[in-house]
Amino acid sequence: MPVELSPLLIACAVIGGYLLGSIPFGVIATRMGGAGDVRAIGSGSIGATNVLRTGRKDLALITLLGDGGKGAVAVLIAWLATRDGPKEAQALLTSLAAGAAFLGHLFPVWLKFKGGKGVATFFGTLLAAAWPVGMAAGATWLAVAFLFRISSLAGLAAAALAPIFAAFVFDRPLPVTWLCLFMAVLIYIRHEANIRRLLKGEEPKIGAKKDAPPEEAPAP
Repeated sequence: MPVELSPLLIACAVIGGYLLGSIPFGVIATRMGGAGDVRAIGSGSIGATNVLRTGRKDLALITLLGDGGKGAVAVLIAWLATRDGPKEAQALLTSLAAGAAFLGHLFPVWLKFKGGKGVATFFGTLLAAAWPVGMAAGATWLAVAFLFRISSLAGLAAAALAPIFAAFVFDRPLPVTWLCLFMAVLIYIRHEANIRRLLKGEEPKIGAKKDAPPEEAPAP
């Protein structure tokens, strides 16, 4: 019997996705790894790029996998809940779960709604919800990061192109395109300070151990 998108199912996907996305892997990894509180260094972000500024590549990798994985798990659970239903319903529920997980990372309940910037979770949700779009966005990130060695610029470029990949290159269902656009807008909002530094030519390179000025440091 086809699975219907009941209000209860939608609520479970959104709330569950948000709680999964709220898990602060950067904070957990640095504290358990003896590197202190990642929110007190660099940009103050809880993401993998800032964790890398501790000099611990292992902790940065754990953070990257955790932040990406929690989005993917949220999508997988929603996909399993609709595996016997129509593709349209599946696309909608997985996109809702992915968007909720992304919001959870940006505004985690465990950290008083002060979270990260969302790039790793963006990739994790995309790879699970629409892997061709995720792969194309990932290739964009790698290309820009290789050329300019600036993580924020690579993330901004990937986020900007993801809705185009979804709508025009891979012709994904409409909820996936809206998911990409939703995440892209929030990524640009969360990278406001980075964009200002990019325009000034002051954005640090990947792996740099440079503390951000207090007025530029984003919410932890």
